[in-house]
Amino acid sequence: MNIQPREIRNYLKVDGTNPFDNWFDSLRDKRAKAKIRARLDRVEDGNLGDYKSVGEGVFELRIDYGPGYRIYFGQEGLKIILLLCGGDKSTQVQDIRKAKEYWEDYRSQNDV
Repeated sequence: MNIQPREIRNYLKVDGTNPFDNWFDSLRDKRAKAKIRARLDRVEDGNLGDYKSVGEGVFELRIDYGPGYRIYFGQEGLKIILLLCGGDKSTQVQDIRKAKEYWEDYRSQNDV
């Protein structure tokens, strides 16, 4: 298996807000934030770990800690990971819906 390093970017809404950073900054659990940062470091190294498709080009990274944190992303080519938003198991349905909207918006603006 060939490991492919990835570049992580964040999706920005038309008004310039960053849904992923807004979610991440709102987390109070410092240990959870450290686990999420470590997971994103592994993604940059090419190790996506536990993830699955949720449809329409959007994927979910699952983090087995606390309430079951989730990070939603799209992939542009083989090297670029676009962070769309985050959440946990309790908000999963709404988060997936938002992530799909964000991915569609990004794709329409960037010819992906």
